[in-house]
This record gives sequence, C-alpha cells and structure tokens, in this order.
Amino acid sequence: METRELRYFVAVAEELHFGRAARRLGIAQPPLSRAISGLERRLGAVLLERGSRGVALTGAGAVLLQEARVALDAVEAAERRTRRAALADGRPAVVLAAKAGASSELLAKLLDAYAAQPGAIAVDVVLCRPGEQAAVLPTGQADVALLHRPFDDTTGFDTEDLYTESQVVILPAGHPLSTRPRLRLAEVSGLSDLPLPRWPRPDGTFPDGPGPQVRDHTQLTQLIALGRACAVVPESGRSGLGNGLAAVPVPDAPHVTTVIAWPPHSRSTAVAGLVRAATAL
Repeated sequence: METRELRYFVAVAEELHFGRAARRLGIAQPPLSRAISGLERRLGAVLLERGSRGVALTGAGAVLLQEARVALDAVEAAERRTRRAALADGRPAVVLAAKAGASSELLAKLLDAYAAQPGAIAVDVVLCRPGEQAAVLPTGQADVALLHRPFDDTTGFDTEDLYTESQVVILPAGHPLSTRPRLRLAEVSGLSDLPLPRWPRPDGTFPDGPGPQVRDHTQLTQLIALGRACAVVPESGRSGLGNGLAAVPVPDAPHVTTVIAWPPHSRSTAVAGLVRAATAL
C-alpha cells in the first residue's frame, strides 16, 4: 500500500462521503473513487459500503482505518526526526515532552539520572500545554513523554507507571478556605468566587463555563493569586508555590498516575535509557 492511498482512504473513512473527502484532499472525486476501488481489489476486501446517503465502514475498513492512522503517523514521525537530525548537523538528541508546571522535580531527577548513564546523549525538553504531550508523540515532535492518567490518553503508546499521587486545590493564601485541613471536590467545584479554569481543547476552542480561559501554568498561578480562580492539581504541584498561594488536600479527587510513554515502534536506545532511568527513580 502507498501512503497516498492510505491518506485517501482515511479521508473517506472519516468523512463517510466521497465528495467531502475529495474536497478535503483537494482532488476530484473520480480519481479518489478509483484509488479506493483499486485498494479494495488488491486487498481482496470490501472496505466501504456505498449507498445513496453516503458510505459506511465495513469490519475490514474499520481495521484499516485504525492501522492506516498508525502507519501515517509513523511516516510523519520519520520525516520529522530526519529533519531534526539534519538541523542538528547529525548530533544525536532525544526529545522529551512534559507538561509545563508539572512533574518538575521528577523531570530534573530524571535528566540527571539519565545523563549519568554511559552513552547518554543530549535531551531536548519540550514543555507543553495540558494534553499536548500525547499529541506530539505520534507525529515525531517528541520521542518520549511524561503523561498523567486519567487526564492524558495513553492508548496506542508503550508506557511504564512511575508514581501515583492524590490531588490538592490551589487557592489564594488569604481565602477563608485556605486554612482548612481538607476540602471535598464538590466544595471546590461550587466556589462561585473562585471558578475552575477552562483549558483549550485540542482544536483550540474553550469549553463553556464561568472560569477564566487559561493557556499555561504561569497564567494560571497569576489568576489564582489575584483571586480570580482556583485549580485542582496533583500533590506534587505544592512544590514551587509562590507567595500568595496555598494548597489544601482534596481526598476524594481522582488520584493521578504519572507515566513515561513512547511510540510502540520506537527502537531508540536513548528512549530505552530514559525509561530505565525513570523506572529506577
């Protein structure tokens, strides 16, 4: 199969309409239909059920859609990593993605532990907005990432669990609840004077709600210190809290597990070294 055919098939399978898929691809509909028919003949399988109202995936088509996405991601990742190596003049490096403002203590220890290993190479750290770490792995923008369940989806990656922790709510230091020994999640969600922030979705839009729109960790902490928001974060978020902020445990909030994740097709010895260092910690 050619990558062109896979891109054509994914477009039709996602749009479930040949006309819309052709417009999305910027080609005419007849060559798109011929390409899909040729792919079906060579595979010996019907991938799409055609009808007057559009198309539907067959069982074989659903399998190919899943596999085609993985294959196209791998091709894109290979292109990105090759360009990255060229820009670095051939000097090897591994890219580690982490959420800005999270796991900073673990990240520092991990980098030190890996650097002490024989044969360690340079590690470039990419700090991402919440949810972005998982998105940069399949595309090759990063080779390995620190993710946080249940917030990040680890489906499709190889992973090792590192540690699990409870959560706390970050409040302005002078707030009446900042001296409480603990708070329930319902109490935090019901704070009309300190609404929870709204983070952007993958498409860049924000969910509806009363909380302020937040794009990064620095912006969030400033809003909390100003008395405009609160935030529920993993226990490790206590470290590095500046003046004007307080942390109160929220025992009934879901526990958060930090994992190290990498693409299942990776054969990088540097990624293997980072995973070994992380699990040893």
